[in-house]
Amino acid sequence: MKKSLFLLLTMLLLLLAACGDSTEDETAADASSDESGELSGELEFYTSQPDVDAEQLVESFNETYPDVEVNIFRSGTEEVISKINAENQAGDVVADVLLVADAVTFEGLKKQDMLMEYVSPEAETIPEAFVDADGTYTGTKIMATGLAINTENVTEAPTSWQVLTTEEAADQVVMPSPLYSGAAAYNLGIFTRNNAFGWNFYEEIKTNNPMITEGNGAVVENVASGQKSYGMVVDYLVARAANDGSPVELVYPEEGVPVITEPIGIMENTEQEDIAKAFVDFVLSEEGQKLQAEIGYTPIREGVEAPEGLKSLDEFEVLSAPIDELYQNREADKQQFDEIFSK
Repeated sequence: MKKSLFLLLTMLLLLLAACGDSTEDETAADASSDESGELSGELEFYTSQPDVDAEQLVESFNETYPDVEVNIFRSGTEEVISKINAENQAGDVVADVLLVADAVTFEGLKKQDMLMEYVSPEAETIPEAFVDADGTYTGTKIMATGLAINTENVTEAPTSWQVLTTEEAADQVVMPSPLYSGAAAYNLGIFTRNNAFGWNFYEEIKTNNPMITEGNGAVVENVASGQKSYGMVVDYLVARAANDGSPVELVYPEEGVPVITEPIGIMENTEQEDIAKAFVDFVLSEEGQKLQAEIGYTPIREGVEAPEGLKSLDEFEVLSAPIDELYQNREADKQQFDEIFSK
């Protein structure tokens, strides 16, 4: 009798445990998919893209995944990373997916073990140089920094970056701050490690009393309005302004240009892994890359053409430096820049 009772109790406990596991599995499944198997839930998307561009990306994603609510946090790269670091210190990183300016920024997060390893199947069509060897981030577009000139103020387009250091550019230069813009911070590291430029390049620009803005958008606005004649700025913004009828022209200087790829990655502690992977896949897909071209960016995916007014990667010289060196020196570079331009 005792043996029978023991067996009965054992079977009852196993049954209750199985039910508990099933309930937990169903609860977890409800967080990422509906009854039809389609993805559903919320995704926290942190980005440095312009608001309108980020919204277009999300709207297009929602055409495929209408039951996913994507919440956007948008600011300059440096402020986005400051927010993520603060969340990490508090023990609760809210972001699920991150898309900001440059690979150096992602290297910092990777070294803190804050990124999930995920190589999208769509990455097969992206040049290997723009896919992290450890699989934690992938470039999403080609964004070169070039010169913007106001065609009403400048009669002959320059061919060299050195125009920013000439007498004719005195009080006529505008550039973004590396203390706010990830692209500007990357450019600073590239120029100061190139023998043709170095820190002297920035010292000479300083003598021309340049305007320093937070982001690239303000650079284009000042050049387009004629308040400044020359700007150091990411290419797509100049092409976009020119297409809208502003008196601006984009120049890719003959010495070469720095290039960032606005990588995308998934945060290690995301609770929406399936949705996050689907979002990354969409951004890198042919559909997602054609959307980038429609918005006005040079796509990173092979076989998708650059929009009017922009050059493809093989049409200009690229200035570069070892990524680990850029990462190790970024904070010191920004501090030195601040010391030069706050004098």
